[in-house]
Amino acid sequence: MRVLLVEDHPPLAEAIMDALRRAGFTVDYARTAAEAIEAAGIADIALILLDLGLPDGDGLKILPQLRQGGRVPVIVLTARDQLEDRLAGLDGGADDYVVKPVEMPELISRCRAVLRRPGGRSATVLRVGPLTFDTVARSASVYDIPVMLSRRELGVLEQLMRSAGRVAPRAVMEEAIYTLDDEVTPNALDAAVSRLRRALDGAGCPFPIVTVRGIGWMLAGEVLE
Repeated sequence: MRVLLVEDHPPLAEAIMDALRRAGFTVDYARTAAEAIEAAGIADIALILLDLGLPDGDGLKILPQLRQGGRVPVIVLTARDQLEDRLAGLDGGADDYVVKPVEMPELISRCRAVLRRPGGRSATVLRVGPLTFDTVARSASVYDIPVMLSRRELGVLEQLMRSAGRVAPRAVMEEAIYTLDDEVTPNALDAAVSRLRRALDGAGCPFPIVTVRGIGWMLAGEVLE
């Protein structure tokens, strides 16, 4: 699941990105309003963490542009802690309002809570037979036994399960698991798929990951959301 962090303070941004990645999220980063609008227009974003005091504008003023006409959840992340500021943020369309300094466990919990709300694009648990994937908690299990996977392996699994019974193209998989700043090596995705295949086989998953040469991969079975 892809998160866009819009924050102009690099040390704080690094800490937040590290916490999000350890929680299983893929993170794109923007320091300015212009960079944020550009990133939102390129990537398929599931959640936006938005600072208000950006070098080139106020975060609330660009919120509609960040959503690109859709309903992407937005959590305001700011040092403005007055009641009128919080009301302005929520009335301005934000789904939640977090005041700095940020406690990382709380921020991760708030991200998951917003994503689970009714109408959220990714607030769902995917199931293919005994294989289950919680897209918000970023956790997988086979026969209710947890399977330990890396962030990228979880991203691969999500795309395979969303396309269960159909081919998930390589380009779609790469967009889902790599950020805009990642340097993608030629065999990186293949290696992630291989690790995921071994993990699922070892857990007794009855559905193989099938390689469709020149196109992508497919998980046999039918997904139930």
